Amino acid sequence: MSQQQWTAVDQYLTDTLVPADAALDAALHATADAGLPAISVSPNQGRLLHILALSHGARNILEIGTLGGYSAIWLARALPPGGRLITLEADPHHAEVARANLERAGLAEVADVRLGKALDTLPQLAAEGHGPFDLVFIDADKVNTAAYFEWALKLTRRGSLIITDNVVRDGAVLDAASHDASVQGVRRFLEAMAAEPRVVATAIQTVGSKGYDGLAFAFVS
Repeated sequence: MSQQQWTAVDQYLTDTLVPADAALDAALHATADAGLPAISVSPNQGRLLHILALSHGARNILEIGTLGGYSAIWLARALPPGGRLITLEADPHHAEVARANLERAGLAEVADVRLGKALDTLPQLAAEGHGPFDLVFIDADKVNTAAYFEWALKLTRRGSLIITDNVVRDGAVLDAASHDASVQGVRRFLEAMAAEPRVVATAIQTVGSKGYDGLAFAFVS
């Protein structure tokens, strides 16, 4: 198996199962044109997030890490009437691109892009009385993932779902002696999730157009 084959299979699955969508395609093009890194979730993964939010009946969604707003569009489209998405982004340029993409998708009134470091904006959300959130998607810097998970627990309820991206790191998560701060951040998160009695959790490995990585799932019980 190779990256070329993973990408080809992803393209086949996307062509077969994920209909072409002008707003999502425009969001990816605008994100690339703005010079943002090409690290948005793949179309198949975006569709998975959408399905999970739909099946969970999520009315209030929190996303930690917006980038260009591609995953935010998928999540916001799963909301019922009156639902709300809050997405947190530390980079002003990224937030500007995301707001434009969400507006183009007709979601400006549904999705709120909050600018600032998540460890600053998460306490603000709590102070403002936001939540409990039905679904939280964590896809920000990996060094602070364990801290984002702790805040997700504070801002959710029994029955909420917490999804975390990029938890395998091309397999580097195996290396307890890694000097990569992102790898160590993911390991701290996985250990914290394993020790947390309030959740039922697992993680899966993924391959595809984005390479070899994985997703973690925690159901707040």
